[in-house]
Amino acid sequence: MAEQVPSRPPSRTVTRVAAAVVAAVLAGGAAACGPKDAGAAGGAGAAPKKGGTLTVLNSEPQTNFDPARLYTSGGGKVPTLVFRTLTTRKRADGAAGTQVVPDLATDTGRPSKNATVWTYTLKSGLAFEDGTPITSADVKYGIERSFAPELSGGAPYLRDWLVGGDSYQGPYKDTAKAGLRSIETPDERTLVFHLRKPEGQFPLLATQTQFAPVPRAKDTGTKYEEHPVSSGPYKVVSNTGDGERLVLARNPHWSEKSDDQRHAYPDTVNVVSGLDPAVINQRLATGAGADAAAVTTDTNLGPAELARIAGDPELKKRVGTGRFGYTTYLAFNPKVKPFDDPKVRQAIAYAVNRQSVVNAAGGSSLADPATTFLPNQKVFGYTPDDPFAAGKTGNPEKARELLREAGHGDGLTITLTHSTAKNFSTSPEVATAVQEALKKAGITVKLAGLEDNAYKEKVHGLKDEPGLFLGGWGADWPSGGPFLAPVFDGRQIVKDAANFNHAQLDDPAVNHEIDAINQLTDLTAAAERWGALDRTIGRRALSVPLFHPVYKRLYGKDVKNVVISDWDGVLDISQVAVK
Repeated sequence: MAEQVPSRPPSRTVTRVAAAVVAAVLAGGAAACGPKDAGAAGGAGAAPKKGGTLTVLNSEPQTNFDPARLYTSGGGKVPTLVFRTLTTRKRADGAAGTQVVPDLATDTGRPSKNATVWTYTLKSGLAFEDGTPITSADVKYGIERSFAPELSGGAPYLRDWLVGGDSYQGPYKDTAKAGLRSIETPDERTLVFHLRKPEGQFPLLATQTQFAPVPRAKDTGTKYEEHPVSSGPYKVVSNTGDGERLVLARNPHWSEKSDDQRHAYPDTVNVVSGLDPAVINQRLATGAGADAAAVTTDTNLGPAELARIAGDPELKKRVGTGRFGYTTYLAFNPKVKPFDDPKVRQAIAYAVNRQSVVNAAGGSSLADPATTFLPNQKVFGYTPDDPFAAGKTGNPEKARELLREAGHGDGLTITLTHSTAKNFSTSPEVATAVQEALKKAGITVKLAGLEDNAYKEKVHGLKDEPGLFLGGWGADWPSGGPFLAPVFDGRQIVKDAANFNHAQLDDPAVNHEIDAINQLTDLTAAAERWGALDRTIGRRALSVPLFHPVYKRLYGKDVKNVVISDWDGVLDISQVAVK
């Protein structure tokens, strides 16, 4: 995410991840407007043509525009116009867009029998923006840069997965120039990765920007972000205000013959950031001047804006709808009384009124009620389940019964920690809805609202973690692995940094099943196992899933070829045309 919105990997270097996943979702990572929506949108279904300027209006600046420092996967956002990776996601609407496909490589990777060795072959004819051929050494060097402390910020999986990755400090401190021995380049088009453990999801990881090639001779260290060398359809013309203003122009050495996933329809892409979300949506709605050919990759419509748009048929046609894999939930810390008692946790699960929570999150247009920790998408392994079925509005009678069995017949007083940020997820509105529902079951809830940074520090600090808090989790790629492992794998419990295993669950059976699923290279079979594990964990009442967000985004009236996938839920600007 959790970069779009904020997430996390199976590793102890997970600190940076959740900040990324949570931020992404709370910034509004959105998903899929299907083909029907796209075709109906103001000219969106018309045949796309080359030419014109695409404007991107965002609230958050595109900071750290260096492939080593970015926390993105799958493609779709601004970085995908400049950085190609070994694999990427299929550029298609909805669920079809959750498939991993080749990008720089000829296939999605060839695993050894136990998935500890992965081999890739680069396509022929690949070139950087200056015409220099892209080689396997460039991809290897791009990955090695991501280990440099001064270029931190990207996904930390490779530190945990690659042999020797846990101790490598990047090329700037590598005086012997030996590089990572676990990445072999036997020739200019071949890469061989050696992993510490079986990882059947390596092709999904290879969508991360750390797999973008970087020519060693053009590497300027921390200044590389000012003009990274393009391997994609566009090159950077200017980058000012640390990503607040980006101007991209065509890369003359990119060829659609070697890239069947991106289109380079606009001549120029102009990214303007640091804008108020309300201003962005107003400009997109009005569509004056350049704003007629504008999109946003980080700003959602809110309840009030949707209400206004509902009365305007033309604007309604220009709203993309879909889902990014994310779950908002109540998190229990069983180390804190009374949450050490499963019956108390179950009582709270029965007492929750999901309809009121959904209303607090913006209504049914912006949230789906959740009864599973995994998002409600098949690719994650989602299987309908509700271990503590209480209907849409809760079952306070069943909750009271469990409380009596737990010795709290006279009621119970607890504290719920939440953020004060207006994010429609871990915010006061959602916390108040939970408070009101639990009151009907005889549970008095005291609300402890914290400024967002203080909230994150408290709920992710093992020593000071509260007994009950609002939490949220989004996956780094569409799979149950980066969803369940960071939160429920006991080996992911972090004592001296950000911890995301809120229940501090360390069950050998759960850990073993996570390892067994990670070995599977058949992602469909893996999804089924993730779904089964989700059901098993769900019955332990370690969390109470509340809702999965639904995202709504507006785009300009001259924007055509709208594609929004369920991978990251962002309108894919590599597909957009403006003429």
